[in-house]
Amino acid sequence: MNHRQITRRLAIALGLSTFAGVSVSPLLKLENLSQQAEAVESGTQDFTVVGNASLRERAAAKRFLFGAATGYYKLTNDAALNAKFSQDCAILMAEEDLLWGALRPDADTFAFTKGDWLIDYARQHKMLVGATHLVWHEYMPQWLEEKLNKQNAEQILLQHINKVVTRYANKIHFWSVVNEAILTSDKRPDGLRKTPWLEFLGPDYIEMAFRAAAAADPQALLLYNDNALEYDIPYHDERRAAVLKWLERLKSKDTPIHGLGLQSHIGKLDNFSPKKLKTFLRDVASLGLKIVITEMDVGDAGMPTDIKVRDRMVAEVYKQFLSVVLEEPAVLGAITWGLSDKYTWLSNYAPREDGTPVRSLPYDAEMNRKLAWNGIALAFEQLKQRRKSSKLWLAWRRLQTQV
Repeated sequence: MNHRQITRRLAIALGLSTFAGVSVSPLLKLENLSQQAEAVESGTQDFTVVGNASLRERAAAKRFLFGAATGYYKLTNDAALNAKFSQDCAILMAEEDLLWGALRPDADTFAFTKGDWLIDYARQHKMLVGATHLVWHEYMPQWLEEKLNKQNAEQILLQHINKVVTRYANKIHFWSVVNEAILTSDKRPDGLRKTPWLEFLGPDYIEMAFRAAAAADPQALLLYNDNALEYDIPYHDERRAAVLKWLERLKSKDTPIHGLGLQSHIGKLDNFSPKKLKTFLRDVASLGLKIVITEMDVGDAGMPTDIKVRDRMVAEVYKQFLSVVLEEPAVLGAITWGLSDKYTWLSNYAPREDGTPVRSLPYDAEMNRKLAWNGIALAFEQLKQRRKSSKLWLAWRRLQTQV
């Protein structure tokens, strides 16, 4: 992790105005917030789920896909996590093992061992695989930061994408091709974030990356991935408009982009307009694009110390947010950024002020199922079965029939 990554992650988790343009503790608001909050805090909100089906099975019953992000070291060193992951997940989202900083220790080396292991693990457990990120301004290896310039940037980028995507063609089912390229607070007319890729290649680096990825694997679902799109606040309004503008621009140039990755690092129930978010998602879908929730978790900063109350509040956020987003038929799957609190990045980058452990994911640090699991399950129960089978869904169904 480098300094830029820490500040970026803190911006998501804490909503620091310096980075994200919103107040501390960005919150979600639902129309009947006061009644919901009273029910949650009083313990009268019902999170009962029926049956013993896993999250994977509950989602699949609606032709929908659930998964989580994880990595090589976690799965190989934690048997309890491994068991829960294989039980609950239809999608394995590779975390850092396929990022530049992990794959490229030097300019001449591609370290594929951990990525290969994840692919084999997913195949054994009949999971789809998603991966982050082919182009990002963070977690870049030191040699790249020192070597990259206007003369070699295109060659380095295209070589990397071709080598990595070709190796995993027909094995990684969707890629976050470009991550967090938009930052309206950088005040560029086009809304793009000032990054080394933009500096050396210009705005067309985004289109270049998608075309290279599509050439290397024509079957993969290719996503543009970004954060801070969920809330009903001016900064997120700006970002939604800028993202939509860029998606329209890419589509107008017949760029092989297939969808939007909605990160969904969220928090308490306030400052959220279901209508506004659903309109944005419908606008994205109207471009012929699919949507995947790629990094969902619920930060519990600002929630009470009492674990029972806090767990109910986190569960309610999962339930309500997913219930809104999943109304859009173009949404193909939901992925949490980790499965257990033992490994949540929020413990390091957004610790609670009271010093108690962060409880943001479906399982606690001892791998016990929490109400967050129930909240997700209830959202899947409320979901209407998808009428059409998506390409991603069909790929998962094919995996289930393989010996």
